[in-house]
Amino acid sequence: MFDEVMGWLVNRATIGRAEVPDGRAGRGSSPRLLVLALTTVLGLLLGGVGATGATAASVCAGRPAKTLTFGTGELRVYRTRSYACALAVAAKPGARRRMSVQIQPRGGRPVVDSGNFTRQAGPVTVHALNRCVRVSGTISGRTGSTGWILC
Repeated sequence: MFDEVMGWLVNRATIGRAEVPDGRAGRGSSPRLLVLALTTVLGLLLGGVGATGATAASVCAGRPAKTLTFGTGELRVYRTRSYACALAVAAKPGARRRMSVQIQPRGGRPVVDSGNFTRQAGPVTVHALNRCVRVSGTISGRTGSTGWILC
């Protein structure tokens, strides 16, 4: 199916191209349109609109390292070899409300994402190779935080 869609897009992108006598494409060619169409189709095929559950929620790279549940949601921490990533996810997505998430590597400055969100705050990522991190998240005034973890 993928090959059929790609073939259709390439054919659609070449319709209306003017041929110059020496065989070069004329002004009618539109490589930007082709790139936009291919990017859109690839995004849809790889899980854009139809993403479900775990794939839609795990926007951080790496493996789950810690999950902390508190009154209005949960704080999720992910870890790769060199980086740590965190996000605060509301237990009941819906109306916009105040949310924030913060991650700080030991000896470094905290990285914060805060604002009025419907579902989650973050992701925020820090370089944490051989360093502990401290994470906190707030949703609607309720806070969850860790001590130094991932040491």
